[in-house]
Parts: sequence; C-alpha cells; structure tokens
Amino acid sequence: MATGRVRVYIATSLDGFIAGPGDDLSWLPGSDEMSAGLEDATRGGELTYEAFMADVGALLMGRRTYDVVRGFDVPWPFEDHPVLVATWRPLDPGAPATVRAVAGDIRDMVSLALEAAGGRDVYLDGGRLIRQAAEADLIDDLTVTVAPVALGEGLPLFAGLSRRYPLEILSHHSSPGGMVQLRMRPCREVGEG
Repeated sequence: MATGRVRVYIATSLDGFIAGPGDDLSWLPGSDEMSAGLEDATRGGELTYEAFMADVGALLMGRRTYDVVRGFDVPWPFEDHPVLVATWRPLDPGAPATVRAVAGDIRDMVSLALEAAGGRDVYLDGGRLIRQAAEADLIDDLTVTVAPVALGEGLPLFAGLSRRYPLEILSHHSSPGGMVQLRMRPCREVGEG
C-alpha cells in the first residue's frame, strides 16, 4: 500500500499570522467560505482547495482549530474524512461521528493519522501542530496562501520554531485579489527521508 503524504494547506497574513486576535479570520477575502473550508476563492494555476482535498484521506488538526471550525455557522465540512483532533481535553458530546481525540507525541499522532488515511494524504491543520511537525521533519509539502494584509498580532504560523526551517518553493501563483500562493517542500539534508 502506498504511504500518504503529510501536507499543509493554509492562509497567512503578510506578517505570518493564520488568525488575528480572538481567532479573527475576517481579514481573509471570502473568509466565510475559506474559513469553513468549503471552497477556494482563487483559480488560475493555484492548487485549489477541492484539488487538495481530493488526495486527502484524513485530517489531523489542533484542538483550537477544531473548536474554531465547530463554531462556524455551517455544517461540519469534513463529514467524508476521519478527523483526528490533537487534544488532552474531551471533545464536545455533539462531535461529528468521524471525529476522535488523539494525544501524545507528534510522531505518534501523525502515524495514527496516516493509518486513518488508508494510504492517502493527511491534511495537517493548526499552527501549533504544524510547528511541532516541522520541528520533527514530518511535513512533506506545504501550500501557503499569503494575503496582502499585515495584522500586527495574532496566531503565528512559524514563529517560535527552535531552528531554521528551510523550504524549497516549487511554484507560486497570484490571484486577481492579491493573494499569493506558495507551494513548497522542506529542504532535507542528503540522506534524509
């Protein structure tokens, strides 16, 4: 069986925040659709959300991300995928049937997500979880869409890493609204996986 990849698909502000204070996503163009993960507002060479999700077999998301998505006034957008939520706290009693809590070391949680994905890709979502996976060299590729706005504060994507995290840009595309999508993969030393 083929082994899936661990992938990131996320938007940031120009200054590297994935959400503003209080989990504010209003700075994202089309924020209602994008933050709910229902559709991608960009086209023209970009990796669309739909194309990305076509390869995804399971999601591993942080607890804060889960709580934010659960708070949207839309149906749960991941009904067709197992969702593993990294948390030590119990999930809400009304959690969707495809959602389960996992805890422990990032390597163990990623292994569980890869198993749940059944050979397909794992969508890794949540700032803290992405940083942990980056530190452990577990991410295979990243699609980061940069919005032309500086927030000044909020939830960072990469701030706080204990070391440099070099990336190779595979492609870049800009949309009419000024968003720039970067498709990247981590630079690994010769001999590394």
